[in-house]
Amino acid sequence: MTGRLTYQLYIDGAWVEGTGSGVVTAYNPSTEQQVGSVPQASLSDVNRAVEAARRAFDEGPWPRMSPTERSKILIRFADEMERRYEELVSICMAETGSTRMLADFLQVGTPLEHFRDMAERVLPRFDFDEPMLPYDKPGMGVGQGIITKEAIGVAALITPFNFPLFLNVCKIGPALAAGCTTVLKPSPYTPLEAFVLGEIADAVGLPPGVLNVVTGDIDASEFLTRHPMVDMVSFTGSDVVGRKVYTQAADSLKKVVLELGGKSANLIMPDADLEAVAPQVVRNMTAHAGQGCSLLTRTIVHRSIHDELIAKVVDILGSVKVGDHADPDVMMGPLISDAQRTRVEKLIQQGQEEGGKVAFGGGRPDGLDTGFFVEPTLFVNVNNSMTIAREEIFGPVGVVIPFDTEDEAISIANDSNYGLGGSVWSTNTNNALSIARRLRTGYVDLNGGGPYLSPQGPFGGYKSSGLGREWGSHGLAEFLESKTIHWMVR
Repeated sequence: MTGRLTYQLYIDGAWVEGTGSGVVTAYNPSTEQQVGSVPQASLSDVNRAVEAARRAFDEGPWPRMSPTERSKILIRFADEMERRYEELVSICMAETGSTRMLADFLQVGTPLEHFRDMAERVLPRFDFDEPMLPYDKPGMGVGQGIITKEAIGVAALITPFNFPLFLNVCKIGPALAAGCTTVLKPSPYTPLEAFVLGEIADAVGLPPGVLNVVTGDIDASEFLTRHPMVDMVSFTGSDVVGRKVYTQAADSLKKVVLELGGKSANLIMPDADLEAVAPQVVRNMTAHAGQGCSLLTRTIVHRSIHDELIAKVVDILGSVKVGDHADPDVMMGPLISDAQRTRVEKLIQQGQEEGGKVAFGGGRPDGLDTGFFVEPTLFVNVNNSMTIAREEIFGPVGVVIPFDTEDEAISIANDSNYGLGGSVWSTNTNNALSIARRLRTGYVDLNGGGPYLSPQGPFGGYKSSGLGREWGSHGLAEFLESKTIHWMVR
């Protein structure tokens, strides 16, 4: 990416000036330099976007196209994203602080795979009309019918800062595939990639009003969640804000999908391969500076191997280079903002005050006076009642909790307000699977999981980690309504 990027709002298939006061500015969290800006949308602008989406749904062609017709356009959308791959990686790195490796694999590469899977595999094969078997009521005749699947309507899509393209794409993909029309509101910290999607919508001929992209903060989000013309809200963010979204949408009984926070547990059984485990513990602390809802930040390890694992993890942490994410040798970049760094530092301090011991890190890296950096920080001497073991920190902080019995490990893992992810490490795969079935979480990795995030696996959580599922056919189903149509045969 060269130079600063500037965009207008994308409403009803056109680029328009915002009528809000000022602009939304994106900053590089490593350098604190401006990356680009977009207009600040007023509530009037957001309303125009909703009205455009409403017209496009009620009167436009998109919901009335066959799945095959929509699939062809969405495949072109995927092709255009792939053509602009390097540009998307560059913007992602600049506005999120993501390293190149993470941007390639997870920030851009994986969502592109998910979007293409939706367009090429899930959508064409999705059975929108399900036949009902004939049913016979003696003396009353025989009936039969079909169950149709129809787009739910106008969907408001609200995304956070940590994986902006991933989350934007994994919402617009199933929404558009279902035949919905959309209003996308990205985080004010990372707005730029969303507006690239507006450019792509233009390039591939998406009908006006089907995808609208606006800016805004709390007021804009609440306006969307309460708007009577919006039929559904898909939100990713903290559980605190998720509860507000849920409450606001309840006034009009909107469909709500919430992908919220996590405090996921990494269970290390006594027979686990620690040479394989230790790097994964470090990765879950340092990936994107710990700014990921599904990262396994609670390591629950059998007491017999506790000290050995700690020694291995600390040794690896000593080799983690922290710095400007543009440096190809850097393994961990910055937090998104000074406010987020301050929050993380307060939680690190609170962890020590409550009795946790810092085995590594705990401060700011030497020589990095510019940028929002925090050292990767490992806590030991932790019990599951401490704040650092219960609250989602969203920073490079991991805690280690010992256990003595398998039942105790499962109990500690499940003793959480969250239930997004989990992991089990054991050379006894059958036992690992048995443990995984007892964890109250939306997904579980066994011995490190698969090589990549499969688009076929539904993603979402239990308890305060959210409602509903994303990705693949399960994600598509969230944007559909079921209708029964039946008739008399004789």
